[in-house]
Amino acid sequence: MPATREQRPASFILESGEEAFAALTKFANEAGITAASLTAIGAFENATVGWFDFEKKTYKKIEIAQQCEVLSAIGDVAVGDDGKASLHVHAVLGLSDGTTRGGHLLEGKVRPTLEVVLTDTPVKLRRRRGRISGLP
Repeated sequence: MPATREQRPASFILESGEEAFAALTKFANEAGITAASLTAIGAFENATVGWFDFEKKTYKKIEIAQQCEVLSAIGDVAVGDDGKASLHVHAVLGLSDGTTRGGHLLEGKVRPTLEVVLTDTPVKLRRRRGRISGLP
């Protein structure tokens, strides 16, 4: 399927103290992004990822209360039911002992930086809640 418009990558760096999920959401809303892929690397002072418990229809929060490397963060931006940017990001975070934690990125306090690349896609994505899972 041919693209209807050119893909436009945007790269930026979040700085120490910024909350990544909120900052990315704000950026997407202010830039009017309706569909994009997202990748990021960097580090967090602390973070929370989630594992979706299908039976309970909620995320089990996994708190990471220490400095961690963002080894990989990948996701997308779509338009949610409220008409605003809706992010869906998975992250693998590395700890000082070489172990990892991963899941849905719920929040992460940047330290020292987080390098983000958003690539606007040529289609419009709409995120709606699934009737079985309840997830957007």
